[in-house]
Amino acid sequence: VMRAWVLLSAVLWYLTGVGWQRSSLLSKKGFIYGKPGHPVKIYVKLHQNSPVLICMDFVRSRKETVDPTYLWVGPNEKTLTGNNRMNITTTGKLIVIDFMEALSGLYTCTLSYKTVKAETQEETVVKKRYDFMIFAYREPDYSYQMAVRFTTKSCAGRYNDLLFRVLKKILDNLISDLSCHVIEPSYKCHFVKIPEHGLVHELFIAFQVNPFAPGWRSACNASADCEDITNHNILQARDRIEEFFRSQAYIFYHHFNETLPAMHFVDHSFQVVRLDSCRPGFGKNEGLHSNCASCCVVCSPGTFSPDVDVTCQTCVSVHIYGAKSCPTPNRNQHCED
Repeated sequence: VMRAWVLLSAVLWYLTGVGWQRSSLLSKKGFIYGKPGHPVKIYVKLHQNSPVLICMDFVRSRKETVDPTYLWVGPNEKTLTGNNRMNITTTGKLIVIDFMEALSGLYTCTLSYKTVKAETQEETVVKKRYDFMIFAYREPDYSYQMAVRFTTKSCAGRYNDLLFRVLKKILDNLISDLSCHVIEPSYKCHFVKIPEHGLVHELFIAFQVNPFAPGWRSACNASADCEDITNHNILQARDRIEEFFRSQAYIFYHHFNETLPAMHFVDHSFQVVRLDSCRPGFGKNEGLHSNCASCCVVCSPGTFSPDVDVTCQTCVSVHIYGAKSCPTPNRNQHCED
């Protein structure tokens, strides 16, 4: 009996020409399983491929499945077939290639398989449905709001305005090669009472550092994900400006000793806050997209975003993902901001 079993195994291995191991079914990184009765939310970065969607729940995948068939239905309830965008395997796995705003929506897979009673060979067909809500997202565009303070002799006189203009020019030159620039600069002069000292005059200067200086698109090198490049540049710009003011404090402390010039940078006054904005057609919604709260997620049907705000506004006449405008409604519809 033993020899017969070994012989049969050898023949089977020869006929198939390959050894097959159940361990190949183990979960791999980047695989997302369905959950019966619960839509699975998935966020795919614009122009990237989606993770591998499995037309099966994890528990089912650990069991034997007889005669499985898989039917994928995409947004607009269209049956999906394998093409250059939809990669569907014979084992029911789906990968969406080069994800775009318009590909967002509900993806449904129906798994059909049989249960077979060993004694009677009686077959029963079982069907399970799995829903995946897929949203395109992109990284927010960063800009930085900054504030510094400088001492001054008086709140009157032209030197304050001259310092302000020179400082803006220095900062612009410092970051110009990064396609970044200073916008919305402003200053106010205040009297400040310093503990254990008298009154001093200080300029409170505020400005924003923005990654969209004229000609910024040339830095993208035809890259589809230009925010990756602009965000990298703005981070460098932030670091350079921070280092510039740190060096101002160092110079005054180490080279002027007790005789500081009347107009000088106030140590520890540099403050920076990151501001996020989303491209048109995208917005942030922490309530709806808690798993991607910092992302700019594509605006869902019923909403739109016309500018670089961070929220999608309501518009009932929008029926697509990623709307950038609110179309003129029909007589029976209305549009809200």
